Order: sequence, then structure tokens, then C-alpha cells
Amino acid sequence: MTSPPPPSSAASVLDLAPAAVVPVVVVEDAADAVPLARALVAGGLSAIEVTLRTPAALDAIREISGAVPEAVVGAGTVISPEQVTACARAGARFLVSPGWTDALLTAMRACGLPFLPGVSTASEVVALLERGVRDMKFFPAQAAGGTAYLRSLAGPLPQARFCPTGGIGPDNAPEYLALPNVCRVGGSWMVPAEAVAARDWPLIEDLARTASRLTAGGTCR
Repeated sequence: MTSPPPPSSAASVLDLAPAAVVPVVVVEDAADAVPLARALVAGGLSAIEVTLRTPAALDAIREISGAVPEAVVGAGTVISPEQVTACARAGARFLVSPGWTDALLTAMRACGLPFLPGVSTASEVVALLERGVRDMKFFPAQAAGGTAYLRSLAGPLPQARFCPTGGIGPDNAPEYLALPNVCRVGGSWMVPAEAVAARDWPLIEDLARTASRLTAGGTCR
């Protein structure tokens, strides 16, 4: 008789912060990381995903972790075990990947941080459930079928909980958050590139405050 798989992590990414929106941040200059994080936190968005899409990303995570303790800073676009280790050392408090492999999943589980592996098909969802992972990122949300696809998954796979990202903005975020299997959404509409480049932190705080008012209306808790 086989033992059940271990839980995905000691805590859930989807339960780390009260807001239903997780800003997905691309930091080009690490000097912008702290004021950007402070603006998001002041606007009510304390869980911040810094994507590993730029050379400044790890420094940005390190700066936010050290200077903005009220922020729950995590790393996104994590695609290798080596990145898992580097993000943990930089002070990331959660990990998000666009997809997953067994090697990546093993590394994320072993590091002890909450993690959110990415899926876009029912087979990937089932494979993760077999491995004891209940909480997942649905990516790229709009391109992979959007709310209609997630609604279809809720019937046969009600135990899976999702944070959709990719193509989500203020107009369609409420539709996603109304689904019973969606606990959070991720997006970058509250951190537009031009506002970050202009260091317009008051604008970002205002956009974050508006986004923080969104709530998950389904039963995903």
C-alpha cells in the first residue's frame, strides 16, 4: 500500500495575503524595487510577485525582503531548481512557475517555501493532484481558455484551486474571481511599465488601491 503524497508546502501561496490580486512585477532597475513595493503595500497589495525576467530580479527581491517587511515578496517565472535555490537565498517568501517538471517540483517542495506551479491543461492538473499539489497557477489564462475553461474544470476537479495570470486586467478580473475554483488573480495592470519608468509611485499606489478592492466571490477559500 503506497503512502499518500506529502502536501505541496507548509503554507499556501493562495492564502499568504488577504487581497484577491497579486501584482506581477517586472523590475528593470533594482533601485526601483523598494519604492515600488512600498507603493503597492500602501495601496493594499502586500503579496508581490517579482518575475525573473530581468537581471535585476534577484536584487529586487533581496531589496524588498530587507527594506519592506510588510511586503510578502515572491519570485515568479521560476523554471529551474537552480533558480529555486537562488530565490530562497535572496529572501523570496513564495515561488511561482509558468509550468512544471518533476525536477522543478521536487526542488520547490524541498526548499520549504510555498509554491504555485503553472498548468494549462486538465492532464497537468490531475498530475499535480496525484503529487499532492492542490494550489496551481493557471497560465496563460486568457490564451488557454479563460474563464470558460476554468469553469469546466471546477466540476470534475473541484479540489484544485487556481490563481490565473496572463491577459488579466481590471475589466475581466472580476469574472475570474467569481469562479468557485479561483482564489486569486495575478496581473500587472497596477504596475504599468511607463509608470514604473517614470517612478510615478503615487499613480501605482492609486491603481493598487483600486485593485485591492476586488474580492473573490466564489467558494475558493
